[in-house]
Amino acid sequence: MVIRDRSEGHGRPSGGGPRMPLVSALKAQLDALKEELRSGADRDASMAMCALVAAADGHVDPAETEHVESLILGHDVLRNFPAEQLRERFHRHVNQLMRDFPAGKHEALLVLARSAPDPTEARAVVRTGIIIAGADGHFSQAEVSVIREACAVLGLSPAEFGLGAPDRPVM
Repeated sequence: MVIRDRSEGHGRPSGGGPRMPLVSALKAQLDALKEELRSGADRDASMAMCALVAAADGHVDPAETEHVESLILGHDVLRNFPAEQLRERFHRHVNQLMRDFPAGKHEALLVLARSAPDPTEARAVVRTGIIIAGADGHFSQAEVSVIREACAVLGLSPAEFGLGAPDRPVM
């Protein structure tokens, strides 16, 4: 694992930012769907998305892994699944991404694609990624980019989630 500058991404403390209302709204939407999101495909796609966001810049240090894991285990919707299953799948994806980012990313996107046929599940996976990305009050360009890629794989518009077009800067 490579240690990165904590001023970018998940380690940067923040008092919030322009995207924090978006994160709060998406969390509320996910919480309302808790009973519907119980499939193994949702679990697997959510863990792939969390790993993609954590490794979006190509680096994940142990503190960042712990932080994202704590967010996962504290996520109301993901409490539908045993903690050990979530940990195992998240770490498997993170390890693949750190060994060979392009191959790990391809594998994670394939897992995400399994959620595409179910629009509710697909949107929940994207919302989970945004919540993880915004947990520190900061969305890095790399995080936004990987979430946009996930939207493309899932057949969803990034604009639906307040992420704008790929060629437009985000706040």
